[in-house]
Amino acid sequence: MNAPRISVTPPGPKAKAILERDAQVLSPSYARDYGFVMDHGKGAEVWDVDGNRYIDFSAGIAVNSTGHSHPEIVKAIQTQAEKFIHISSDYYHDLMVRVAERIDEIAPMKEDVTVFLANSGTESVEAAIKLARYATGRRQFIGFLGAFHGRSMGSLSFTASKARQQERFFPTMPGVWHVPFPDPYRPVFPIPPGGDEGDAVIDYIENVLFPEALPPDEVAAILVEPIQGEGGYIVPPPNFFPRLRKLCDEHGILLIADEVQSGVGRTGKWWAIQHWGVEPDIVCIAKGIASGVPMGAMAARKSVGAKWKPGAHGNTYGGNPIACVSALKTLELIENGYMQNAAEMGAYMLDALAEMQARHPSIGQVRGRGLMIGAEFVKNQKTKEPARALRDRIVHGCFERGLLTLGCGRSTVRFMPALMIGKDLVDEGLEIFERVVMEVEKG
Repeated sequence: MNAPRISVTPPGPKAKAILERDAQVLSPSYARDYGFVMDHGKGAEVWDVDGNRYIDFSAGIAVNSTGHSHPEIVKAIQTQAEKFIHISSDYYHDLMVRVAERIDEIAPMKEDVTVFLANSGTESVEAAIKLARYATGRRQFIGFLGAFHGRSMGSLSFTASKARQQERFFPTMPGVWHVPFPDPYRPVFPIPPGGDEGDAVIDYIENVLFPEALPPDEVAAILVEPIQGEGGYIVPPPNFFPRLRKLCDEHGILLIADEVQSGVGRTGKWWAIQHWGVEPDIVCIAKGIASGVPMGAMAARKSVGAKWKPGAHGNTYGGNPIACVSALKTLELIENGYMQNAAEMGAYMLDALAEMQARHPSIGQVRGRGLMIGAEFVKNQKTKEPARALRDRIVHGCFERGLLTLGCGRSTVRFMPALMIGKDLVDEGLEIFERVVMEVEKG
């Protein structure tokens, strides 16, 4: 039988001491939800410096796809570290080629791809933006309200999930137009007869934005998350992506899928956009690709990516051999069982949360694909008024009882555990979650 999860009220004395030191030397720009100070982790469980044990439903923001310190990942890193740790992309090495070949095999396009390796999601987005400009000769873009694409100035120009992320940074990159993301729970536009929220958004772009404000032949690309992450784990309706692809084809616009949080098996498929049977022109990759070793990638159709000339874009650390071996092993593990587990455990969690929703009036909607799941909290089921304070109390309450979660959107709790998580930990985590919801609902 497992020992009690919480033996010292968190944050405990050791954690508090580190929090105090942190406040003296680290940037206050880091946003921390609560005082979890990690000591070590194994699989989908972690321990803090005071010995408390937690179920991890956050996985380092969907990064630790194979769990914490998977033995095969650790071994691959150790073996490579004894050979060489860095050489830079000015030279060649086999691991870099093998990662690109592997991405080419699993990319969500039938056409072969060219791959640019980076170190993070925002770098992969920056590469996609630059390539779209370079390949099309156009200078304008379309993004979506609620989106998160990164914090460097190019990617930040598309980010629209929190005003604080933009505050005092204007001007960012010019030429980015934002339109509403189709949210079936909170539609912005009237739904057309026989259509859905996705049709309404595309109709707005075609019938309002293009003729009145933005010439479509000046748009280089549309950048979109197949499932919005920071915006609230919002799953678009069925018609959105097929019509978005058609719109792009009609106007010579590139479709960029930001799969940084939703990709690499998290939704039960390699890429979330595959749930709608649509191929992008460029895909941005990071987070779960290397089990926590920093890595990003931008994969483009070869007919697009081959237009770059040597020196048009580059970096120092991209294709780092430690990241490459971790990525290769991660993709192997995901393909050989963890992606299927994500589909199965995701369906199980969605069913359990839907049953929970029926018992708790504060849960307005449960949504997601695979192990990318959100539960949105509301003050009233009819008005759907977001219950941000209640959501925050639930996130903090879970931490105090041995479950790591994070919020997103206006009032959503997100569930993004490691893809290898088992039913026992899912059940235990959801039991903690519901107990906290009950306590918070009672006040």
